[in-house]
Amino acid sequence: MPIAAALLSSDQLRDIIVADHPDTNGGRFSLLTEGWDSVAVDVDDRLIFKFPHEPRAEAALMMEARLLEVIRPAVDMPVPELTIHHTPLIYSRHAKLAGEHLLTEHYGQLGEAERERLADILGLFYAQLHAIDPARLRAAGAGPIEAIASADTIAAGAMPLLPDALRAVAERALTGWAALTPDPYGQTYGFFDGHGWNMAFDHASATLNGLYDFADSGFGPLHEEFIYSSFVSADLTERIVRRYEIETGKRLDRERIHLTTGAHRLWELAREADNPEMHAMMIEAVEAWATEV
Repeated sequence: MPIAAALLSSDQLRDIIVADHPDTNGGRFSLLTEGWDSVAVDVDDRLIFKFPHEPRAEAALMMEARLLEVIRPAVDMPVPELTIHHTPLIYSRHAKLAGEHLLTEHYGQLGEAERERLADILGLFYAQLHAIDPARLRAAGAGPIEAIASADTIAAGAMPLLPDALRAVAERALTGWAALTPDPYGQTYGFFDGHGWNMAFDHASATLNGLYDFADSGFGPLHEEFIYSSFVSADLTERIVRRYEIETGKRLDRERIHLTTGAHRLWELAREADNPEMHAMMIEAVEAWATEV
């Protein structure tokens, strides 16, 4: 029976890494606990080893490595170079992208020129990513992303959890979501996870050093690509979209992006309906979306 990484202690994970990678012997090992699908180990702040929890996550990790082989030479943005190892269980190794998460409070401290530079880098990244031959990405294993649920499904899970002050705006959003027509640009291969928790941001220099965690990438509605940066700031999203339009010549619908963002935030709350410890965080995300201008 395969070993479950989630059941292994930090010492056991260290032993596996050192046995396969002697250059890590004597290094500083830190367990990273924020991943949903994998246990990650940081070695000396220079290497990341990811151990999937179960077979589905193993398959996703191997697909991510194949996708990044296609993506890396096609974009200016630094992305991880994963190598997959199989002894005694499946895991990946990659050089760590230097930097920390970019959160809302960090973005608020950036100056105008720094915000524009960040948006320019991200807008160009999305333009280059979306220009990759989709046949090559499908051959690497890319498939459709998980679709946001229907308005009725979202309402059933989310509405009972919302405070009264958010109910009206949520009802309007779900009415709009139910009536939304298919994306005018169809399905596009995208990152679909471009929030600040997947950014390697150097706060001292206000420089984005790379993006990571492409396991949830795939084919989805183009406008949905731009809903994740609003976890950092709606202002960042608008700046990214403006640069993307310059790079691609496409015109994006801001109202569609805003509506999709709201549906997504409510969907995330609905999916955590049976997980009370997550409710406050998810409701806060809905509130932040509802107050965007």
